[in-house]
Amino acid sequence: MTRFRYASMSRRAAIAAATLAAMATVAGCSGNTGGASEGDMAQGAPEGAKVTVVEYASVTCGVCAAWNAQVWPEIKAKYVDTNKVRFVFREFPTPPQDIAVAGFLIARCAGEDKYFDVVHDIMASQSEWAAGVAPRTTLFRAAAAAGLSQEQTEACIRDEKAIQAMSDRIKAGIDAGVTGTPTFLVNGVKVADPSISGLSTAIDEALAK
Repeated sequence: MTRFRYASMSRRAAIAAATLAAMATVAGCSGNTGGASEGDMAQGAPEGAKVTVVEYASVTCGVCAAWNAQVWPEIKAKYVDTNKVRFVFREFPTPPQDIAVAGFLIARCAGEDKYFDVVHDIMASQSEWAAGVAPRTTLFRAAAAAGLSQEQTEACIRDEKAIQAMSDRIKAGIDAGVTGTPTFLVNGVKVADPSISGLSTAIDEALAK
């Protein structure tokens, strides 16, 4: 993947990204937390649902992008759109962290109703980065598609309170034992096989209890 220093990020944002890089080298899957967490973004059933699926992922994680393209549509149709489960997405930026941090900040600035659209758009653009397209181009394109102007996007990625809140969320994941992306949990239990069959089995077993 092409390395790209997000030139328009504030020094504070760049420091936050570097801090996240130092806090966790993500290469694999781990995790052991499934309870509600500050800043959770969720779809499907409301909080308190019988089954909650948690995904820790990054917009710059290739495996996350592949899962999102190949597995998510079926899981969403089968369990999320039918409100059988509450699906929680938690941000866990992976290298290059500056791009991941900027992408997640933009997704949050777009609003809860457009958050997942922005995340999915950025993940899908990873192939463009590999082909030489600057990530900044695709980030601003995703922001514009969500209705954010260039000025709003620039302000978004410089928002120190938002950056601190993200740092707190990442630290919470690290403190919970998450070391890699994607990490999936069903009612707090890590799912080793996040394929359609593996995740469906874990969800069905939890629903049957």
